[in-house]
Amino acid sequence: MHQKALLFVLLAAGLLCVGLVPTCRAQDQNQDEDADVEDDLDLDLDLAGTEDDDELDVDEEAPPAPKAPAAPKVTYKAPEPMGEHFFAESFDRGTLDGWVLSKAKKDDADEEIAKYDGKWAVEEMKDTKLPGDKGLVLKSRAKHHAISAPLLRPFTFDSMPLVIQYEVNFQSGIDCGGAYVKLLSETPGLDLDQFVDKTAYTIMFGPDKCGEDYKLHFIFRHKNPKTGQYEEKHAKKPDADLRSYFTDKKTHLYTLVVNADNSFEVLVDQTVVNSGNLLKDVTPPVNPPAEIEDPDDHKPEDWDERPKIQDPDAVKPEDWDEDAPAQIPDEVAVKPDGWLDDEAEYIGDPDAIKPDDWDEDMDGEWEAPQVPNPACESAPGCGPWKRPMIDNPSYKGKWKPPMVDNPNYQGIWKPRKIPNPDYFEDLQPFKMTPISALGLELWSMTSDIFFDDFFITNDRNTAERWAADSWGLKKAAEGAAEPGLAAQMLTAAEERPWLWIVYVLTVALPLVLIIVFCCTGKEKKTTTPAAEYKKTDEPQPDVKEEEEDEEEEDKAEEAKSSPAAEDKSDEEEAAAEEEEGEKEATTEEKEDDILRRSPRSRRLRKD
Repeated sequence: MHQKALLFVLLAAGLLCVGLVPTCRAQDQNQDEDADVEDDLDLDLDLAGTEDDDELDVDEEAPPAPKAPAAPKVTYKAPEPMGEHFFAESFDRGTLDGWVLSKAKKDDADEEIAKYDGKWAVEEMKDTKLPGDKGLVLKSRAKHHAISAPLLRPFTFDSMPLVIQYEVNFQSGIDCGGAYVKLLSETPGLDLDQFVDKTAYTIMFGPDKCGEDYKLHFIFRHKNPKTGQYEEKHAKKPDADLRSYFTDKKTHLYTLVVNADNSFEVLVDQTVVNSGNLLKDVTPPVNPPAEIEDPDDHKPEDWDERPKIQDPDAVKPEDWDEDAPAQIPDEVAVKPDGWLDDEAEYIGDPDAIKPDDWDEDMDGEWEAPQVPNPACESAPGCGPWKRPMIDNPSYKGKWKPPMVDNPNYQGIWKPRKIPNPDYFEDLQPFKMTPISALGLELWSMTSDIFFDDFFITNDRNTAERWAADSWGLKKAAEGAAEPGLAAQMLTAAEERPWLWIVYVLTVALPLVLIIVFCCTGKEKKTTTPAAEYKKTDEPQPDVKEEEEDEEEEDKAEEAKSSPAAEDKSDEEEAAAEEEEGEKEATTEEKEDDILRRSPRSRRLRKD
């Protein structure tokens, strides 16, 4: 029974692997259906129903023909911002109206690549699943790109949170480049025509990748209240694996929420991938340490940092020989029989020929290359025999005094602490420099990076409604075009070759278990009446004696039927009756003996 239960458990585990391994790519495919998609579908069905009603009015006698249900189709509808917001851009006008292309040059770059001359375009994705949906596309490779747009009004960090979200699709993958945004600081000299990498920003947020380093930046610039200078603060790295967001060629929604209590959240596709606090989870920390090491403090010359020293009272033993070698020849070794002392281990190659262009004046005297001596192949060795070396039992090496605790040990010296002259305490780093514009300042080795649906607000619910009306449609359209299970398994195996092992084991394991379960097992053993009797307390009939009685009865009947036996019938009958009486008595005695030996009978007597 235990073996069968184990087989059932293993079979269930194998079937569970079949369901879990390949479905990681489509687990959220139909989780959140957008309300607008359903409204569009209902509208299509209502229109279809109205047309059918018109046809019925024309010909009421004709029965309506059965119609097959229409396949769900996602129709694009431009999102409209609702609620409080500071910036909203879906690019559905098809133009870059309101956006400013930078005309500046990079200061620290070569003249050939210093210009921000990378091309931008407003167009649909190359393999769009949602016709009519347009976005901002970075079109050039290996060029600097810079484009920006002013906010409807500056965002001020007071008591309301900052929520920024936008969509990115790496249509052609990404080798090395970024897709992050910069929220430009409100400054008197802000000129979007001269937007460069050194333009003051308040927050930088978004994906970035080079090589195998996948990043999701959240950087804010904090103003030192003492010096007035700004310093970049980098949020901790996300714990989640970001690789798929750069490689799956799907549209992903990136969201940053910074709250007035200094907490922050970074979300991808409305799932939190990083969170923390501006006071605790950024590098370098917002507030400097209250104390620092005194730069003018120096270690005293007599400061002893040695925890152990050599024992000054130790003396080298008189029998300590420092000159004894570590190894000596083995005096017990004997030269093997057949050792060829006169043969060299290597000889000149007899088949080698001096090259024709060999110049002895320039190259020296030519010598044939050395090859193993064929005479030594069958011998235990060639050349002068030497005794092998063994470890010298008398070797002790150079004598050193043992180490003892240092009585003058003072510990590891450290400079003394003094109050930090630059110390300050800012308990509200959320109150950053106000924001007046949004910009993209990027360098990329890959083109066709798709941006869409930028949105800045101070209300999280408003941002979620915008996401449902924009990114929700893309997700539904991409989910409807998702490949089947087999295609997902093949795609996953191409990215992770080790999955082929899982597939093979997943298919083979259930088959093996079914074969083992069905074709093997213990055969039921046939039991004899005697064996069955051992399992009960009932007395066992004497089968052997019954067979002997039947044989004697048959012989008696044959004797009675013969004429010669009629004279002896009376005597035989009497003898038979006497013998039968003895047998019955014997049988009764045996049955009584069996009953006495029965465990049940013993319990009764004990009671």
